[in-house]
Amino acid sequence: MEMGMTVMCRLVDAEGIPLGDPMYIPQQAGPSQLTELANRFLNNEEKLPYAFYVSGEELRVPVGTYIENRSVSVEEILTILYRQQAVFRTRPVSRISASIDGHKDAVLCVSFSPDGTQLASGSGDTTVRLWDLYTQTPMFTCTGHTNWVMSVAWSPDGNHLVSGDLAGNICCWIPKTGKLDGRPLRGHKKWITSISWEPVHLTYPCRRFVTSSKDEDARIWDITLKKSVTCLSGHTRGVTCVKWGGDGIIYTGSQDCTIKMWQVTPEGLPCLKAQLQAHGHWVNSLALSTDYVLRTGAFDHTGKQYSSSPEQVRKAALKRYDQAKGEYGERLVSGSDDFTMILWDQYVSDQPKKHLFGHQQLVNHVCFSPNGQWIASASFDKSVKIWDGITGDFITTLRGHVGSVYQICWSPDSRMLLSGSKDSTLKIWDIGLRKLKQDLPGHADEVYAVDWSPDGERVASGGKDKCLKLWVG
Repeated sequence: MEMGMTVMCRLVDAEGIPLGDPMYIPQQAGPSQLTELANRFLNNEEKLPYAFYVSGEELRVPVGTYIENRSVSVEEILTILYRQQAVFRTRPVSRISASIDGHKDAVLCVSFSPDGTQLASGSGDTTVRLWDLYTQTPMFTCTGHTNWVMSVAWSPDGNHLVSGDLAGNICCWIPKTGKLDGRPLRGHKKWITSISWEPVHLTYPCRRFVTSSKDEDARIWDITLKKSVTCLSGHTRGVTCVKWGGDGIIYTGSQDCTIKMWQVTPEGLPCLKAQLQAHGHWVNSLALSTDYVLRTGAFDHTGKQYSSSPEQVRKAALKRYDQAKGEYGERLVSGSDDFTMILWDQYVSDQPKKHLFGHQQLVNHVCFSPNGQWIASASFDKSVKIWDGITGDFITTLRGHVGSVYQICWSPDSRMLLSGSKDSTLKIWDIGLRKLKQDLPGHADEVYAVDWSPDGERVASGGKDKCLKLWVG
């Protein structure tokens, strides 16, 4: 092999740690040859797919072509970053498969069940609706709330659905019948801002969930006992978001600019573990790098059913959680009204790992990709930004919306991002190419809520036009 036809390169992981020594590779080597190399160096028994990046840009051509196009010096060592990809691929959605009227007021929240077979929506008309995804028709209209339904959340085992309203009440529903499971739960004095379930790998079947409210408290409820078992009080302003982490820690973000980390003793007593203080304004949104597996529990892309023992379900969920945690552990990101985000390594320190600057307006929603490698942020500055999920480094800005971006959601394979905006459109972004993949107009007004089904088959959206839309590939 002639030296002129080779290039000296170094493979590094997301933290910049080299994989072996620098080596000469042929200039015609592309992603598939690099994948072979990475698998060999990492001693993977099964071949895993990888994507490669040079200076933050995905490498999709042979190394020689890249060097030529970018006029890169061959005297220097070329640093190539490798990232593991999902073993399955999600098809991009491109068209409306159903536009379903039914709600009499704006659709405020939508959520697919963890196995992707059912869809729930909450509306300003005080109802929760359950939709049959095969026939694309309303299955049940669930009545029990007296005010706007602000949030809905499925238990990660798929057996329960809970919803919270503007009056502070919580309703538990039986998804198979659409019936109310007992009376509405009362305890909060103001509206419910967010709901999060205890992960399946910690307890199965699912029993407990936590809610946050504008009344400055978060409460843990037991769906079997039908009551609030623990009150997490300590914030001095409304609690805007809550997450139940995979290690049993509960995170609450508040308008008092702080994030609190709680542990609950087996007796149900709350214990404040740490307080994360660094934001200069309200904390609007929290995301964990393990959110996707916590939401889906034992359900994965293969659709395998665990009808057998509870222990098997717990084991399957724990295996998925451990894989998602990976070598970098469970990480937290927060988005705020101070226009910034903060990446925390909360088990290591109560000081920020990195401040993420760049948005020109408040950050409304933050979201880790299912593989934990990327962070996406949606802002009222009409842009979506992508950041490295491990280092917090800025990757790119996705522009295209002409109104505030309200909500974002990742495809299960982490290759695409979906955004819903005040401008009445949804947009799908290609993360590898860093550009718009699909523009999805169709709503007649602002889009408040979007979700991508965990099986990757469809997208749901709802908003001010009272219409629920389903999108497919």
